[in-house]
Amino acid sequence: MQNICGKVSKWWIALFLLMAPGQQSPSAQGWGMAVAASQGQGQAASCPADSGVIRTFQIEGRGASSPLAGQVVTTEGVVVGDYQEPNQLQGFFLQDLTGDGDPETSDGLFVYTPSGFAVNAGDYVRVTGKVREYASPGDTRGTLTELEEVRSVLVCATGVAVGPTPVTLPLASTGDLERYEGMLVSFSQTLTVSEVYNLGRFGEISLSAGGRLFHPNNGNALGEAAMGNPLRRILLDDGSNVQNPRPIPYLSAADTSGTRRVGDSVVGLTGVLSYGFSSYRVEPVGTVNFIPSNPRPEAPEDVGGSLRVASYNVLNYFTTLGARGASNQAELERQRAKLVAALRALDADIVGLIEIQNNGDAALEDLVRALNTALGSDAYAALATGSLGTDQIKVALIYKPARVRPEGAFRIDDDPIFSRPPLAQTFRDRATGGRFSVVVNHFKSKGCEGASGAETDTGQGCWNALRVRQAQRLLTFINDLRATDPDVLVVGDLNAYAEEDPLKVLTGAGLENLILHISAAKRYSYVFNGESGNLDHALATSSLSSQVTGITEWHINADEPRVLDYNTEFKPDDRYAPTPFRSSDHDPLLVGLNLRADPEP
Repeated sequence: MQNICGKVSKWWIALFLLMAPGQQSPSAQGWGMAVAASQGQGQAASCPADSGVIRTFQIEGRGASSPLAGQVVTTEGVVVGDYQEPNQLQGFFLQDLTGDGDPETSDGLFVYTPSGFAVNAGDYVRVTGKVREYASPGDTRGTLTELEEVRSVLVCATGVAVGPTPVTLPLASTGDLERYEGMLVSFSQTLTVSEVYNLGRFGEISLSAGGRLFHPNNGNALGEAAMGNPLRRILLDDGSNVQNPRPIPYLSAADTSGTRRVGDSVVGLTGVLSYGFSSYRVEPVGTVNFIPSNPRPEAPEDVGGSLRVASYNVLNYFTTLGARGASNQAELERQRAKLVAALRALDADIVGLIEIQNNGDAALEDLVRALNTALGSDAYAALATGSLGTDQIKVALIYKPARVRPEGAFRIDDDPIFSRPPLAQTFRDRATGGRFSVVVNHFKSKGCEGASGAETDTGQGCWNALRVRQAQRLLTFINDLRATDPDVLVVGDLNAYAEEDPLKVLTGAGLENLILHISAAKRYSYVFNGESGNLDHALATSSLSSQVTGITEWHINADEPRVLDYNTEFKPDDRYAPTPFRSSDHDPLLVGLNLRADPEP
């Protein structure tokens, strides 16, 4: 009741401002009567006869833009979605009661009412306003047809129902959704959450038909039709244009345990189809029914073996504040706590770390010191390499001295093809006497900054040619290591999917891609643009492959919303918790080994 009164008071203020001095109050059917008395619940859905009324489908027209843009019109229909509360869309959606029967034209329309009008879903109303094709800031791809500068809203009946129009994914083409713009729609399919990156920032979740979306270059059997991914997805919005919503919508719980993971499901989605910020989106009507189909894994799956090796991209662990990682001491402590929780639960004997600050060994030692403090003993030691390469980040190795011992000095490949040189170390398993070498890598990213010519994106991201050359050089480095021991395990962030050229170079030379032992549905370590895939890999030489007992990817990060990470920016609803979840943006890998005994050197 309080909200309705608030809307009415806004209308009276707006009406007072619009009236010239000495002007009489408008009549019930005149220009300024913003809200007229309802005809009563359940009565006929009609307004007083008016030959000047233009139907909503005539305003929408057949194309992407209204043929009446810029004109003042009067239309009428049923309110199918009311989003006029503070922090919502500042308007409502109007749909023609019967429509024109033409599947190529939409029967709906958005009415922009920043001053607020006392209407509710189910009201049959007549509206006068100016037709506009509204483009969201920075959007060059499309517009939303709407009425603005609304002069009158006449409520003619209440309790009028419009059935939702069924929509089925995948679409025939990405433009198919234009025909439903502004209309109440429903999806009978079970939809899968495919991305939650912007959930905390903009209240958005990407949904898809047919399960999780995999990157077409990842090689998943479930992703054979991945080239059609854009036709399988729809964006679920929160009925608001407000950034950093509080509370964050759609989380599974109101406390810090709440999440919404990629792989969860939505059933019976009903809402109004809108457009904004370069995407068609469903504005919810009623409750969105989520099923936690992908619950958080509290621990990594068992990989067997007597020795465990992990690879983990820790997303810019910097002790220099305000650089790539934490902006301040509080953020650093939050980041550290999450990473320590993840590393403790991984419980690996050797860990290859990626994206450690390249400030000598200061950042690396800081993380190891915190890990050992949490464990209550000096369980881990860092391989002290000093600064490596020319980038601000480097790769690193930590290990449990009680479980393995390094043999010989560490080795790096300082070929200028690498700005982040590979790091290798030979270890001996104290339990079995087995000996093998670990090589940690971080290939050039797919980002396009500075890319030109052959390095532009031709389907595998920018800098693919450089990553191919890095893979070729890595083979030379591996062959040098095999001269002293044939057993080599290659881990790290290769910034390439399983069927892309850099991986083909490595597997074509005889390395086994251990990721392929993971079931297709679980074969991913990263989610980008709503598509899951593997950028993080573990490959073994043929002599080591038979000693591998298992491999898993612990899905604690890629499936989680970034709003749950350590950062404090843009978080009026801060759900941080010192758990492994969203400790990074990449999932860690874990490999189990049963090493055969090797003679002492």
